[in-house]
Amino acid sequence: MFLEVESGHMDLAIWQFVLIVVFVLLATAIATFFLVRKLFEKELKKNPPVSEAMIRAMFQQMGRTPSEKQVRAVMKSMNDANEKEEAKKKEKAELEAKRAAKKAEKEAKKKEAN
Repeated sequence: MFLEVESGHMDLAIWQFVLIVVFVLLATAIATFFLVRKLFEKELKKNPPVSEAMIRAMFQQMGRTPSEKQVRAVMKSMNDANEKEEAKKKEKAELEAKRAAKKAEKEAKKKEAN
């Protein structure tokens, strides 16, 4: 059997112990992955990887002196691209929520019919 109880103490088989350790490590790894990903995204949003100073340096390396308007245009285009990506993620999440709600509604109607 799984656990053998003899005179007040339990014996756990080695394979059970290994299975529990593997499960705990896997659960910890998954939780850590999602936590770190969330923190990383938050940090990137607060401190974007490209700043106006970097854009100016890029222009100067290409042999051009950028105007403030050009620098702001590049920053705006980068921010717009990020916002579009976030909007797509939000839209996808809303669509999934609607699908789940429809499915739950369908199942509720099915139960009512029975």
